[in-house]
Amino acid sequence: MAVLKVKFTKTKRDKLAQILWILNWVSVVSGIVLFSLGLFLKIEIKKRNEVMAKGDINSVPNMLISVGVIACIINFLGGKICYDCSDANKFSRWKLVMLPYIVCTFCFTFCILVGALMCYTMRNELEESLYLGLRDAMKFYKDTDIPGRCFLKKTVDLLQIGFRCCGNNGFRDWFEIQWVSPRYLNMASKEVLDRLKSNVDGKFLVDGVPFSCCNPSSPRPCIQYQLTNNSAHYNYDFLTEELNIWMKGCREALLDYYTGIMRSIGVAALLIWLFELSVLIGVRYLQTAMKNVLLLGDLEGESEGWLLENSFVETAKYNINIIKNLGKANQISTVSGVNDPNINIQNTDCDKTNITTKSIPAAR
Repeated sequence: MAVLKVKFTKTKRDKLAQILWILNWVSVVSGIVLFSLGLFLKIEIKKRNEVMAKGDINSVPNMLISVGVIACIINFLGGKICYDCSDANKFSRWKLVMLPYIVCTFCFTFCILVGALMCYTMRNELEESLYLGLRDAMKFYKDTDIPGRCFLKKTVDLLQIGFRCCGNNGFRDWFEIQWVSPRYLNMASKEVLDRLKSNVDGKFLVDGVPFSCCNPSSPRPCIQYQLTNNSAHYNYDFLTEELNIWMKGCREALLDYYTGIMRSIGVAALLIWLFELSVLIGVRYLQTAMKNVLLLGDLEGESEGWLLENSFVETAKYNINIIKNLGKANQISTVSGVNDPNINIQNTDCDKTNITTKSIPAAR
């Protein structure tokens, strides 16, 4: 029994073909939108790739870009097919193409759904990439004289100012690394030498943060050095007073920023998926209705269209059997006694007397 069977008159078939022709061109625009969203996300990631570790974070934008390009091609072809389906004579040349086209379009719409879901599942990979990238960027913050690293100080400073953040997880991350360049250290100072000797790795560690961590909206001048020393500042208590530096870590700030972008892109991709799915359903009805018109032979009469010719269970069983038969076609049987091509040849008993043999004529 057919699933969701609908009767179509010639007028309804013509209107359906015209509507689908328009919707396919709208789908071309939606493909351009998907391509643009993927390109936008890829550019946004590339802007801050200095603070991101190498990984699979570009899989989502690459997926959206690819799906967008395919959408433009498929829907352009679909518009041409639907335009010709208004004429039964023109439909005959697309008759054998439409079912493979519908199958390919179904797989394509599934890819759009996968791309939309990937926008919501990318958070863990992005968080790990940001953590590792920011850790390395902060480690090389002081290397302003080393080629290949000299830009990291500016990158981190602009990042902390722009996103109002400090450190990787927080401002205390700066206490654990030497972020002051050795060229600015006074090696004649006893305090500097004592700090270098007190550390096992010989690093100059201070309880301070770079200037870019300061909050310019704070009414008090920024305290960025000796943050844990109450006696170093007037009327200051490290444990009770609200610090005038950014408290949020840059990893969290960037993660919130990219998560907001990907959620918006995910919503747009889901809406495009629903739209593409509705267009695909319409094309399926048009294909079955036009096919039945040709079978009936009455081009002006009514015809039935459906989503599936048989029930879901029967269709599933039929497709599973096709897959099984395809697998068996190239499979060599391993049943005992069958793998030997000579095993089925009947053995003849040479001692039996009832077997006649032709005598070889003697040469004259």
